[in-house]
Amino acid sequence: MKHDSYDDSYLAGILNETKTIALVGASPNPARPSYGVMRFLLSRGYRVVPVNPGQEGKEIHGQTVYGTLADIPEPVDMVDVFRASDAVPGVVDEALALDPRPKIIWTQLGVRHADAAARAEAAGLRVVMDRCPAIEMPRLSHLLARRD
Repeated sequence: MKHDSYDDSYLAGILNETKTIALVGASPNPARPSYGVMRFLLSRGYRVVPVNPGQEGKEIHGQTVYGTLADIPEPVDMVDVFRASDAVPGVVDEALALDPRPKIIWTQLGVRHADAAARAEAAGLRVVMDRCPAIEMPRLSHLLARRD
């Protein structure tokens, strides 16, 4: 799949079916984008599991932080990546090792890695790169189901 643009229905479908999100690179610092996006996703009814080895065992927005994806004690639907592009292959490796696997790899604004995306897609995962769900959700609100 090309990752330069996405059909609105593709993004809305992902956001509608997702219930649990592992947020890799979560930060307790209110100045960091991951902090605000995590708060936004929680306010929209998603279960968000923060992942950051430097914060393991602490809490962000009342949610326990895990060191790795493998440490999360429940299945996740989406892995949302707030890391540099060169970290994406490792995150994809971690996601592909999970059982069950997540359905989606989503990388944040400015985060792209074509080879890692191709590996994830070859394994049956859907990929969104260089997008932010906190931007896409308001834009696609007319296509999204209510999450009460």
